[in-house]
Amino acid sequence: MKTAAWCVTAAFLLALMPLSAMAEKITVAGIYTQPIQQKWDAALHRALDSLAGQGEIDYVYSEKVANTDYIRVLREYAESGVDLIVGEAFGISREARKVADDYPEVAFLMGDSFGPHGTNMSVFDNYIHEPCYLMGIIAGTMTTTNKIGMVGGYPIGEVNRLFNAFMAGASSVNPDVAFKVSFIGSWYDPPKAKEFAYAQVEAGVDVLYAERAGVVDAAREKGIIAFGNVNDMNKEENGTDVVVASALWHMEPAISHAVALVKAGEFTAEDYKEWTMMAKGGASLSPYYEFEERIPAAAKEQVEQIAAAIMAGEFVVEINDEEPKSTF
Repeated sequence: MKTAAWCVTAAFLLALMPLSAMAEKITVAGIYTQPIQQKWDAALHRALDSLAGQGEIDYVYSEKVANTDYIRVLREYAESGVDLIVGEAFGISREARKVADDYPEVAFLMGDSFGPHGTNMSVFDNYIHEPCYLMGIIAGTMTTTNKIGMVGGYPIGEVNRLFNAFMAGASSVNPDVAFKVSFIGSWYDPPKAKEFAYAQVEAGVDVLYAERAGVVDAAREKGIIAFGNVNDMNKEENGTDVVVASALWHMEPAISHAVALVKAGEFTAEDYKEWTMMAKGGASLSPYYEFEERIPAAAKEQVEQIAAAIMAGEFVVEINDEEPKSTF
């Protein structure tokens, strides 16, 4: 367990949090099943760190907590008197809900595939399918073989919806495009992801969607382009001249909303889905960097128009959690 703080601009947090929510500091615990360097957990950690850096919360966390030990750690934090616990209940949802019931005075914001629970357990998931659709438009325009590869962790809802949105975006501009879909059975195994990506390139793909770490390295070695996921893989995963764009996940809005409600004594069980989507700042498409002039102008214009329509609520990207299948 340790405490850490990174800085973000005060203006950003002021825009997210009402003044009434800033009157006091609360204690927040983060519990992560992976190392905080793993990008899904890193998104939560960055958001909490930024609030700690601004003096809005006291932040403690535990990382690399296996599911077999998770409930014990969850209870220990609840017993310690923290005000809010941010974590993940995938695979242990029933047990996590029992803990929330046992500690009604503690607020829980948990990654979970199921809905909110009781009076004090709110849930969130990864809803960056909108920028994934936008990336698909670019990918469908830039492929020359009309074969796109996709390498993910597990075929669960939060991954499936991203792949399906990416495929829908690509197909909307290129009806001839086909997809090769692979899951490595791990959240963090770069060598295995790289191996799967190699196999897809051998099958003829010239564009890769790198849902997992390791795929960008394969794309670089094979001389093809890739698209990133959750974090900015052009800048953070050696993606220069390889990663055209990334679908970014920002947990700052969701967590700031939860913290404000706890401070105001108004936290209830909610589904935070909308807080992780584009309209509320929870998702975005990264810059194109060195690909700015290499993406066809018509594709960039279409992405800009659809992004504006998404933000205005005039264009809805379907949420499809069904497992995607290869089409060649």
